[in-house]
Amino acid sequence: MAPNILISTQKISKSFSNTLLFKNLSVNIHAEERIGLIGPNGAGKSTLLKILSGIEQVDDGDLSFKSGLRVSYLSQIDEFDGEQTIHDTIMDHFPEHLATWEVNKRLNDIQTKMQFADMDITVSMLSGGWKKRVAIACVIAQDCDLVLLDEPTNHLDLQGILWLESFLQQATFAFVLISHDRFILENTCNRIMDLDRRYKQGYLKVRGNYSQFLQDQERYLNDQRAAEVALSNKVRREIDWLRTGPKARTTKAQYRIDKAHDMIDELSDLKQRNNHQTEAGLKFEAGERKSKKLLHARGLSKTRGGKELFNNLELFLSPRMKVGIMGTNGSGKSSLIDVLRGELDPDKGEVEITQGVNLVTLDQSRVLPNEKLSLKRALAPDGDTVIYHGNPLHISAWANKFLFPKEQLELPVAQLSGGERARVLLAKIMLETAEILILDEPTNDLDIPTLEVLEESLLEYTGALLLITHDRYLMDRICDQIIYLDGQGNVKFFADTFQLTAYQKSLETPTEGVEERRPSNNKLRHQQLKILRKTFSKAERDIDKAEAQKAVLETDLHNPANATDPGKLAEISTTLDALNIRIDELLEEWESLSDQIAEIEG
Repeated sequence: MAPNILISTQKISKSFSNTLLFKNLSVNIHAEERIGLIGPNGAGKSTLLKILSGIEQVDDGDLSFKSGLRVSYLSQIDEFDGEQTIHDTIMDHFPEHLATWEVNKRLNDIQTKMQFADMDITVSMLSGGWKKRVAIACVIAQDCDLVLLDEPTNHLDLQGILWLESFLQQATFAFVLISHDRFILENTCNRIMDLDRRYKQGYLKVRGNYSQFLQDQERYLNDQRAAEVALSNKVRREIDWLRTGPKARTTKAQYRIDKAHDMIDELSDLKQRNNHQTEAGLKFEAGERKSKKLLHARGLSKTRGGKELFNNLELFLSPRMKVGIMGTNGSGKSSLIDVLRGELDPDKGEVEITQGVNLVTLDQSRVLPNEKLSLKRALAPDGDTVIYHGNPLHISAWANKFLFPKEQLELPVAQLSGGERARVLLAKIMLETAEILILDEPTNDLDIPTLEVLEESLLEYTGALLLITHDRYLMDRICDQIIYLDGQGNVKFFADTFQLTAYQKSLETPTEGVEERRPSNNKLRHQQLKILRKTFSKAERDIDKAEAQKAVLETDLHNPANATDPGKLAEISTTLDALNIRIDELLEEWESLSDQIAEIEG
């Protein structure tokens, strides 16, 4: 084994509950690598980390470890003695051979890195985000060569995620990180490994960050599809030859027959890999409501448990508006949603919802109504058919849209993983028509392929969206503006997470003796106006672009050169009809934004 290889796996295989996770997996982990481990739910990412850490055993194959290698593992679930202090919990994880002075020095370093203000607080008193920091501190205390981190962003708010990102950027150890946070993969990893049966080796490992991975993955899959086409042509010729009934009386003929059968097997394997479904089929329905105003919240204020959550908050929602909500843990994000839904009364202000508007919510708790229900009944409560976008769909096809095979349909939902539960709940809300869609931490437990499809469906969604998430990539791609609750009652508006992150970093080094003042209502209005005007300008640019495309299509439609090609004329006409619908939608959005700006200014 090469000196810089920490762990080498040779054709390892693992099944769980009669389900094959991976087979014949051979991969090396080097000393300089910071690996982002991704892949669809059920690919075996967490199981692979447990195997590398020695917690799980392989069914077949071998593992080799560098002599003296020290490995530590961070589980998704943090397990502590809640009555212990932070100090004592971390102390239990230092190697026994260290001298007292060295332990104290390392403990001080850890306290600084983790930003623990008080090490004598009992762990049971900490929030989920701070418990995660304690878990990471315990990993650091072990002073290992390789750290295995399974979804470390779970329970972290934006501040915690930014801290973790900075910490990993400065890490002196190699690590394998399972995460669906694409910004963390982009900013901290120098290798990306996608564990997926679409690849011949069972995985694709790319040198570089997540952006580089996307480029290399596209090239790999395109090459694999091209290889299928080329091999299919060869196989067709060999099958034609085999049908002539060649007699295997010569070594040459027998060799060609054997090779033909090998090619047929290889083509079958290629087709299976190229057709392997890893993406759910997600699409939200918004109805046909033409009202420009769906919801208007004026002067909302709320205090709970003696803590002011938000004050004098204004929100106007119209079709196609997509608003993100971010904030520290406990800042009042879910309480704000409850107020907007009418399930919690504000202390001041009012929420006006246009009559007939339907609000549909995906709650972050992932609670299913009846744990004893089969997956089949959870997906289709009223029979073997669901009505999706006005059309009947059999339960097998409906389940397949959410990546559930037929064999799972009779399983009780109690046995489903977190990601599978999330897909069941997404399936349920997609059967409803929602003018306002509220998603509270929808990314929890979802794999990246499902996240990408979720993004596309939200971009196409024509209703209003309120999105609570700590996923910066999702927030920036989907939302036109961000409402930020700072945990001290202040409400701020940002155009994107880059602007929000810059604001948070500015607070890390406050000027001594200068108090941060609560922004006035005029300042809040100014911030919201700035974001609305930015969105308004984008809508104008989109309209101009669509009108230019329309002019080109109309020219092509009346071009005499196309008159002799009915198929091309029909294609141009269909594209033109779709573009006209899109222009009408953009004009409605432009008009709605204009009304909102006028209302705030007036």
